[in-house]
Amino acid sequence: MALLGAEAQALPRCLFVSSYHQGYSWSDGVQRGLEDALEGKCQLRQFDMDTKRHKAEAEKRAAALAAKALIEAWKPDVVITADDNAARYLIVPYYKDAKLPFVFCGINWSVNEYGFPFSNVTGMIEVAPVRALLKEARQLSGGHDRFFYLGADTATERKNLARFRKAAAGLGIQAESRLVDSPRDWLDAFAEAQGFPFLVLGSQAGITGWDFAQMRAAIGDKARTLTVTNHQWMMPLAMLGFTKLPEEQGDWAGRTALAILDGTPPAEIPIIANRRWDLWLNSSLLARAGIRLPDKLSSKAKQWQDTP
Repeated sequence: MALLGAEAQALPRCLFVSSYHQGYSWSDGVQRGLEDALEGKCQLRQFDMDTKRHKAEAEKRAAALAAKALIEAWKPDVVITADDNAARYLIVPYYKDAKLPFVFCGINWSVNEYGFPFSNVTGMIEVAPVRALLKEARQLSGGHDRFFYLGADTATERKNLARFRKAAAGLGIQAESRLVDSPRDWLDAFAEAQGFPFLVLGSQAGITGWDFAQMRAAIGDKARTLTVTNHQWMMPLAMLGFTKLPEEQGDWAGRTALAILDGTPPAEIPIIANRRWDLWLNSSLLARAGIRLPDKLSSKAKQWQDTP
């Protein structure tokens, strides 16, 4: 329940800066986890940088400056950020080793490129179970040593693809890939991928004009090869998912912000990686493709149900 009047004014101020936008599944999950952790414990305000839909460098820098202006005007006690662009365009250039504490979440794979930790920054990185996914997909598809990766042409997906390539090389698997900007190019690449033992779906976020219902209808019965993903929101188009939980990121960031407000310096809170995964099956797509997964796998999985 929202707090009003003097009761709310007495609480510390927590600003949440999301790199992306409300309505993007990952961001919405982080927001849910954060709100649950902070409800009734601080005044929570949100700023969305919207850099999935506004990808030009000038737009990203302008969004960071708008977030900085809000920080200077509202004067939060702690700032929570989600995903890479808030770190790259807001924390690094303007708040390195500042007095204001920051808690990040959702930064993909590593913080080395940002130089974290700073004295005022801690957080949770976002790591997908890539090696486990590749090993399982290879086994399920007959032990072949190549696969196809398909995602949006964004900085995040380039980073994800690099991790898949690295993990695949360690397993002796070759990766072919396409990163695309349009639904038409995605469908063309999807068709090409049907000639591979298995297909890994990266995120669609950043593809202009994307509509899940239209894309699901467009692939119809064309999905014949095993299709896997580590993004829950891609399950309408995937058969098997080893997926991260955005709520875990938001919940941890919220509880860590509260610890900082209680007096724990950010420098004393280690940067950690997420620890939880979900296993999903899309039985409808598997049946259409004539693929049967082992009972030991399907019995452990959550069943994906397309919304009407």
